[in-house]
Amino acid sequence: MMLMRTDPFRDFDRLTQQLFGANTRPSVMPMDAYRSGDEFLVHFDLPGIDPETIELDVERNVLNVRAERRSPAPEDAEMLVAERPTGTFTRQLFLGETLDTDRIDASYEAGVLTLRIPVAEQAKPRRIQITGGGGDRKEISG
Repeated sequence: MMLMRTDPFRDFDRLTQQLFGANTRPSVMPMDAYRSGDEFLVHFDLPGIDPETIELDVERNVLNVRAERRSPAPEDAEMLVAERPTGTFTRQLFLGETLDTDRIDASYEAGVLTLRIPVAEQAKPRRIQITGGGGDRKEISG
């Protein structure tokens, strides 16, 4: 079997990892975030993650996401190539006061963790009725 690689630094990274026992590349958790209507959606790429290892918590409007990917190879196996990152992945998001952190919905499908964070009721636009001096009622969007 023949393996061809184009990245001249992979062997150096692998050697460093073997010597020091740590991943030399940062464990990233890529994400997309956007608003759609009255909710914010956040998608995290977490391929190969066991959903049981995913932890979410919110404290003082800071959302912490933690996930772990373990190596599929047995401990006594001789690794020939180890390019897929393993270990713990973490990410923090600072959520605005206008989001309802008590009603976050999380789902994991096809390697993507999706969070749906509703906009808080008090932050949604609403109409306020006012009365004028002559008793006429007017509506102002607020």
